[in-house]
Amino acid sequence: MSEEREMETGRCFVCKREFTYDPREVITFLIDPETGVPPGFSVLGTMRPAKPEAVARSTDEPLCPDCLDMAERYTDQLNAPPPRWESWPPNGN
Repeated sequence: MSEEREMETGRCFVCKREFTYDPREVITFLIDPETGVPPGFSVLGTMRPAKPEAVARSTDEPLCPDCLDMAERYTDQLNAPPPRWESWPPNGN
């Protein structure tokens, strides 16, 4: 018997585009609907202790593959090794 995957349609938390995903495999973020950010974050991006009521009302919001790919490329750029500069004067002269 083949295993049929259960698919859902939802909006990406970042780009707000609708996409179809497998709820067991999609990357999700816990988001407080009152503030629009994860519990424990302020709207300015600073960390603070998460209040229990904020965690209780928060829901898992999916992230689309395009936004995930963009975030991974951005992380790779941040962690790239620094550029190497040739020494001056060039060797051999």
